[in-house]
Amino acid sequence: MEKNLRKESVCVQGGWTPKNGEPRVLPIYQSTTFKYDDSDQMARLFDLKDTGYFYTRLQNPTNDAVAAKIATLEGGAGAMLTSSGQAANFYAVFNICEAGDHFVASNTIYGGTFNLFGVTMKKLGIECTFVDPDWDDERIEAAFRPNTKCFFGETISNPGGHVFDIERFARMAHRHGVPLIVDNTFATPINCRPFEWGADIVTHSTTKYMDGHATSVGGAIVDSGNFDWLAHADKFPGLCQPDESYHGLTYATAFGKMAYITKATAQLMRDLGSIPSPFNCFLLNLGLETLHLRVKRHCENAQAVAEYLERNERVAWVNYCGLKNNKYYELGQKYLPNGSCGVIAFGLKGTKEDAVRFMDSLKMIAIVTHVADARTCVLHPASHTHRQLSDEQLREAGVAPDLIRLSVGIENVKDIIEDIQQALDASK
Repeated sequence: MEKNLRKESVCVQGGWTPKNGEPRVLPIYQSTTFKYDDSDQMARLFDLKDTGYFYTRLQNPTNDAVAAKIATLEGGAGAMLTSSGQAANFYAVFNICEAGDHFVASNTIYGGTFNLFGVTMKKLGIECTFVDPDWDDERIEAAFRPNTKCFFGETISNPGGHVFDIERFARMAHRHGVPLIVDNTFATPINCRPFEWGADIVTHSTTKYMDGHATSVGGAIVDSGNFDWLAHADKFPGLCQPDESYHGLTYATAFGKMAYITKATAQLMRDLGSIPSPFNCFLLNLGLETLHLRVKRHCENAQAVAEYLERNERVAWVNYCGLKNNKYYELGQKYLPNGSCGVIAFGLKGTKEDAVRFMDSLKMIAIVTHVADARTCVLHPASHTHRQLSDEQLREAGVAPDLIRLSVGIENVKDIIEDIQQALDASK
């Protein structure tokens, strides 16, 4: 049924199809374990020779229903939920990289991901080279090596608002025999489906627009099922050679289009954990049911606020791809014709202290570390979310010292603009 439904209907009804007499609403399977009468059946489950539930760290009916909904929204073959967006990005890369491997990433990605890739994964023996997506092909492709395993970018970067040229970078990754992984958190599958432009794997911080209410931290990995692992078997031994921890099972031959997600679940989630609770997945599903409605309102409000900021004499610059004079406008029209997201990057004329005074003067708009939920919020990345980065790393990540990240919510846009105006007046 779901494959024939449009995205709006999938948001409401995808993932869970109740049988006769079952709950109409997705139930919460708040249980660690599942009972079987036959020990051989349990053995088959542990050997991945049969499907079913035996331990929530690996699979849970509530979690799987929500994962299936997200996979359908993205047009993917399968998905796995994680306890956070950071966990999703880590697993997405670690599922195909091991010590001695290398991967390439856009330098405009979220600061926490930048640190994960550039510092923490380096301690595991996995090296990342960061490239500026505005560089020409020759300069970017020079970063690829024989041991490169993937290319990573964000559809819309957090916090800078850069638009990633998915089709261009998919071609580039495929020329080097590696998949393109795209973090689609800000655009959501409502406004962009990266698989349609050649991406192979998509990640999400479901904490953001998918949840929509700032109640639950979570993440997701979606596999398109399109990348041919066996065609590059030497590069991906974890998928194309026997896994001794599963009696010599080879994922790429045993599971086909589900190989990548099956390995991530059966191997990484088995050993590392980072599962979301069934209750958090239930809350996430409630958010997904209105995703198509909320995203439209976020974009309408953000467009109005961006136009207001662009006209304001106190504002030095605005980066929002919906503005016609924005450097990413054409890419935005290509990949995000129905709107991008509710997040605007801008800077005020003056000093860092002026930016701080402005934020402290806001009344309705809150200073929080969160972004992309129903409530309008703001923060100064260089002082908050990205403070672990050096000045040089901040510049590499496209985070200017004066950058203010404004996440426009779904309130009345007049109230949002009036709060910004009074804060500007009060902070003169």
